[in-house]
Amino acid sequence: MKIRHPEKVNKPINPIKPKPPWIRSRLSNSQEFFLTKTIVNQYNLKTVCQEANCPNITDCWSKRHATFLIMGNICTRACAFCDVITGKPKKLDPLEPIKIANAVKKLNLRHAVITSVDRDDLIDGGAKHFSDVVIETKKENPNTTVEILTPDFLRKEESYKTVVDAKPDVFNHNIETVPGLYRKVRPGSRYFASLDLLKNVKKIDKNIFTKSGLMVGLGENKDEIIQVMDDLRSADVDFLTIGQYLQPSEKHHPLERYYSPDEFEELKTIAISKGFLLVSSSPLTRSSYHADEDFELLQKERFKQTNAQSIS
Repeated sequence: MKIRHPEKVNKPINPIKPKPPWIRSRLSNSQEFFLTKTIVNQYNLKTVCQEANCPNITDCWSKRHATFLIMGNICTRACAFCDVITGKPKKLDPLEPIKIANAVKKLNLRHAVITSVDRDDLIDGGAKHFSDVVIETKKENPNTTVEILTPDFLRKEESYKTVVDAKPDVFNHNIETVPGLYRKVRPGSRYFASLDLLKNVKKIDKNIFTKSGLMVGLGENKDEIIQVMDDLRSADVDFLTIGQYLQPSEKHHPLERYYSPDEFEELKTIAISKGFLLVSSSPLTRSSYHADEDFELLQKERFKQTNAQSIS
């Protein structure tokens, strides 16, 4: 009989580094937090806040800002950084578009953020369902801007055009990391396919803002980050988010290091100099974190500029 060595049993694969003092999540008993939770549960919806164990859930839900996760909570890919379940997804819920629209209305959202798991099992990657959600949400909430965070629709031909035709206000697709780490971090994705998606969205409709996000701390270096910024600007991407990678478990991709707040500020300065219209860069920045406030601020700034130009 083979003897198992005690020291090798349950040995951590990638030990999790202790968090620095600038990364702290807070608990809340806010009535708004529990109201958000009640509405999400009432319509039996999924949120990326819960499924991906987002560190900002307390802050966002206390402001009634939840990021809806459509097409189920089971992903067909297994990215090494992500805490969402991988497996065989269930059938799409045909009532989900109206459920999302009603939840947005009940939460009184000025800016709704909608994302999804990867659905490589579907012929169009879920593009039609995404489109239905956007259209229904806008119909029921005409004064609400809609931001979507989509998969890459890899090998789904031009199915993404269906989503663009629904006219979301912001089309987000996260580049996630530098190209040199794709094989380890995003084995099911392709760096240049993601860039092409963002570039093509802007080609089809210049009125849609495009957005992408980058995690740091996975093993990249500064020059690689700057190259990604240049690549995104070459694809005419308008908004950029940069946040700290937080390793979900010992089985996930190892955290190389924590970036300091000063380093995030430096990256923000560099990104702004590249020409991005909006940059959010901090340890707890995520794609949808403060997305409503940032977008509203941008709209106000553009309104001021337009007025100033018309007066002059």
